[in-house]
Amino acid sequence: MKNYIMNRSQLRKTKALLYLFLIISLILVATPAKAQNSSNPEVAVLTAETSVTPVLATYIERGIKIAEGDNAKLVVIALNTPGGSVDSMNEIVQQIRNSSVPVVVYVTPSNGMAASAGAIITLAGHISAMAPETTIGAASPVGSQGEDIGTTMETKVKEILKASVRNLTINRNEEARKLAEEMIESARAVTVDEAIEIGLVDIKATDLNDLLYQLNGRTVNVNGTSITLNMRGATIKTVANTFIEQVLDLLINPNLVFILLSIGIQAVLIELSSPGGWVAGFIGVVCILLAIYGIGILPVNWFGIIFMIVAFVLFIIDIKAPTHGALTIAGVVSFITGALVLFNTIRLPGVPPISVPLVIGTGIFIGATFLVIIRVAIRAQHAPVRIGSETLPGKSGVVKTALAPNGNVQVGGELWGATLAEGETEILPGEEIEVIRLDGLRLVVRKKQKH
Repeated sequence: MKNYIMNRSQLRKTKALLYLFLIISLILVATPAKAQNSSNPEVAVLTAETSVTPVLATYIERGIKIAEGDNAKLVVIALNTPGGSVDSMNEIVQQIRNSSVPVVVYVTPSNGMAASAGAIITLAGHISAMAPETTIGAASPVGSQGEDIGTTMETKVKEILKASVRNLTINRNEEARKLAEEMIESARAVTVDEAIEIGLVDIKATDLNDLLYQLNGRTVNVNGTSITLNMRGATIKTVANTFIEQVLDLLINPNLVFILLSIGIQAVLIELSSPGGWVAGFIGVVCILLAIYGIGILPVNWFGIIFMIVAFVLFIIDIKAPTHGALTIAGVVSFITGALVLFNTIRLPGVPPISVPLVIGTGIFIGATFLVIIRVAIRAQHAPVRIGSETLPGKSGVVKTALAPNGNVQVGGELWGATLAEGETEILPGEEIEVIRLDGLRLVVRKKQKH
């Protein structure tokens, strides 16, 4: 009994020592981690190597929110863009200026650019930086569809944009502000060295590490608060595009949008022509919705849509009232014309042209598909009837009750009354017969000849 009490006492002491050891270990582990977090600031890096679109605006907004949520000390936007939507540019500028985390816009890599809308986004950063051999500028506005705008409207838009860059360069020298306005007024562009010399850009950095080294110790003003950057031992966190953002970013390519539109319309027509399924209709609707999203971003001439709609109307008419392919050929020409007018009439920097061979090849393929459908439809109209009593002559059957001369036979799984043809003798049950013709509701048959 005494040993049992001693064992229980020792067990309690052992447990207490274990608990104390665990608590001390947790404290020791947690303390260095806290010190590490305070001494190793986090830098969120966003990569913006695309045209300025709503997708890019969404990505940058998400990246800044992640940085704010992670208590990051800096956001770096690695920018390389030919420009794009003014509306999306304004969204990005607002996100940068309202960020509680300092934002550095870094034009990179070498030979990269911050053109058009990208130039104003660069100026919006709390600090602006450029890699060697990069350029910035050429920010003259164009219409929402990429076209030249009228004199009065051009003046209005330019004045608004110049007022914006004056706000963004308010802490820079007079020469820098003048250069920023010239980028809008006369589409002036400059190299990184020229931008640094004038004072439009703060830093020339060879890479991200060099940028962080030069940023260390700098003081920036963020929403009225002065923040001194400490980049020693900074940890880099790359904010990648989500899958949805990657998919939507592909839709600034008119070739992909054109393919989606072609597949979508054809799939919907297949569903309408043979209702009851859902696969073709579902694929068609998804493709058309994605194409509509892309068309909403791309600079397009909506007049081209009319030609494409006319093309598919001609295809359908040629199926319903065959003209031996004449309307289908006209539809192919209308389809190709519509696609080229839709995507290639207006162009924006950074948006690739639609491939003419792709358009012609797709138009010919769609036309050939409808020609095959038309041929099948015409053949079906002229084909002999394959169902009903007209199909009975020539078929074989089996005698059920003796034919002498009348009886019953089974033909095609059905029981028929039958009469022997002239010159035929009695045919016994189980023997095979051949149908000669239909006489009213009775079959005229003869004994099947064995070859």
